[in-house]
Amino acid sequence: MTRRWILPILLMLCGSVLAAGLAVRGTLGAAAAVLVVFVLLGCVHSPLIFPKSTSAREAQRRSAVDGRPVVFWRPGCKYCMRLRIRLGGSVRQMHWVDIWRDPAGAAAVRAVNDGNETVPTVMVAGQPYTNPDPEWVRAQLSRAP
Repeated sequence: MTRRWILPILLMLCGSVLAAGLAVRGTLGAAAAVLVVFVLLGCVHSPLIFPKSTSAREAQRRSAVDGRPVVFWRPGCKYCMRLRIRLGGSVRQMHWVDIWRDPAGAAAVRAVNDGNETVPTVMVAGQPYTNPDPEWVRAQLSRAP
């Protein structure tokens, strides 16, 4: 669990140190701005912006029943964030698997990506697609039964 939070915590700590240094020098406005920017960066890089993750086994079981895609992701991945943000509200229609929390999910990703944990990897009808275009993923959602 701590691995997922390392980058957000480091961003917030660095922002706090920089803001404190600016505040000591008397530039309170700049200190506040730096702190806000780093806190926002920490939030964006945290798992908080993603839907609740499930295990790979459960996601694949649910996908077999409802036909919705399974997205394998990890916190801090800029391509995962791009997919999440560009999908907007439709992200809740997919099954999300955090490969840092689920070893079976990480193994599934390695199995289809030549041993690499390349994310996002989207499984649609049992077929893997590595780092697909968000518009293509949205189109797959409309085809799901």
